[in-house]
Amino acid sequence: MGLTMTEKILAKGAGRDEVTPGEIVEVAVDLVMTNDVTAPLSIAEFKKTGLEQVFDPGKVVFVPDHFVPAKDIKAAELAKIMREFAHEQGTLYFEIGRAGIEHVVLPENGLTKPGDIIVGADSHTCTYGAFNCFSTGLGSTDIAAAMALGTTWTRVPESIKFVYYGTLPEGIGGKDLILHTIGLIGVDGALNSAMEFTGPVIDNLSMDGRITMANMAIEAGGDTGIFACDDKTRAFVDAVTDKPYTAYDSDPDATYARIVEIDVTNLRPVVALPHLPSNVHAADDVDDMEIHQVVIGSCTNGRLSDLREVADVLRGRQIHPMVRCIIIPGSQEVAKQAHKEGLADVFLEAGAIWSTSTCGPCLGGHMGILAKGERCVSTTNRNFRGRMGHREAEIILAGPQVAAASAVLGKVASPAALD
Repeated sequence: MGLTMTEKILAKGAGRDEVTPGEIVEVAVDLVMTNDVTAPLSIAEFKKTGLEQVFDPGKVVFVPDHFVPAKDIKAAELAKIMREFAHEQGTLYFEIGRAGIEHVVLPENGLTKPGDIIVGADSHTCTYGAFNCFSTGLGSTDIAAAMALGTTWTRVPESIKFVYYGTLPEGIGGKDLILHTIGLIGVDGALNSAMEFTGPVIDNLSMDGRITMANMAIEAGGDTGIFACDDKTRAFVDAVTDKPYTAYDSDPDATYARIVEIDVTNLRPVVALPHLPSNVHAADDVDDMEIHQVVIGSCTNGRLSDLREVADVLRGRQIHPMVRCIIIPGSQEVAKQAHKEGLADVFLEAGAIWSTSTCGPCLGGHMGILAKGERCVSTTNRNFRGRMGHREAEIILAGPQVAAASAVLGKVASPAALD
């Protein structure tokens, strides 16, 4: 019986020829990551072990990104704990002004290689499945153990195979695909499973589109989302690292919990209305839903290609006078390139705010908190009640083009409504 790519990667980590869905295995990890919210807890637990050194400083990475620049004294203290421990240990460390949002920064720096097992104290660690990694989020205590031992335990997940076929309409990207998928299966439709994304549409999808899809596997309940390694993957990875890697593909006779086939031919730009990522509708079918804020960025849609799409919509147009539009580059490198290409000028001329790189408003941290009764269109990944501020605020998830069009019109809208 054949194995899925997820099972092969976990078998490699366990030093075995094969593993079976449902069994619990101990695996060696290739990278351990944590951020300014979760790191202090992990560091405190690590110190309880009595160990003086993490298992491998070159495989432990800290990224302050959630509350940066520090919004208050507490946030500054959390970042200080992480910064001092990282420097003391000699681990990988990416500070504000030289980094950005963790799930943008790690791939940029060649830390997400095919075949790797990556664990992070952040639920969207599943992002790295776009690079043929098994990557998943863990709690801070488990991350402390991984920093100490270089191993972690995991339950081998069943795999669900998603096959995307048909002709992808112009203007439809990874965010539309993953929101449409979550709308089909629900927020628990892939619970405790690996979402394996395949098919001719996926073969033609950009790496940024794949990253967006893998990022939101957790919103369908998945342990991870994963893609095969192809020429696009290799081109991305080889451009940022010269370290060797081994890619894994699923066997033709691999066993899946189920197979979901999705024809994308008639797909239109979609949004997820409050208060679940599965509450998905075509943007054009949402009637006169006025908005007060738009957030464009995050680990889901803060990459350069996303910003280019936004600039194409905003160029020569103005943000609606009743809308605050906050645009956040995913990293310092994204911000620098956006300036070189004149994208930042387009945003500023349109009346948007061009922010430093931060998670900020996505988790209701700062730099865009919503008041009672306010409504926001956001390219982030969660629209749960209270996620971005007041519990009586509303969040609508969308792709970059829909978010930009909505900012111009002052209501939920697709780019087609601008014509």
